[in-house]
Amino acid sequence: MTHISRSALVRYSPRQMFDLVNDVEAYPSRFRWCSAAQVLERDESGITARLDLRLAGLVQSFTTRNLNLPPDRIQMRFVDGPFKTLEGVWTFQALGEAGSKVSLTLDFEFASRLAGAALRLGFQGLADRMVDDFCRVARDVYG
Repeated sequence: MTHISRSALVRYSPRQMFDLVNDVEAYPSRFRWCSAAQVLERDESGITARLDLRLAGLVQSFTTRNLNLPPDRIQMRFVDGPFKTLEGVWTFQALGEAGSKVSLTLDFEFASRLAGAALRLGFQGLADRMVDDFCRVARDVYG
């Protein structure tokens, strides 16, 4: 299983960053790595969403159930796609008036060993960029 953990300090509130990450439908217009996004279900506890990601020259689709604990946390659980397992957590920790710390932790394993080798590298690279990409979008949206 591959484990990735990334974080960044931003001058935005946990709520602002939570809202950006939770706005799944906006991903295709904000991120080159996302070709499509669809919220399949939305309720008071979170969303079930499908993302089409560009990985290793291919488009891979997967679905997660996201448990929203605003404004501090989004927990992701694998529902469907090329993974054997996928779990992730976004956390948004307030740092007083200075802003917040945004963190992403992912644990994943692809179902197919053959396809998994190439996809793992692509997904690992994407995960490495995601925190930076959300920080960039925060600057674009919030100034």
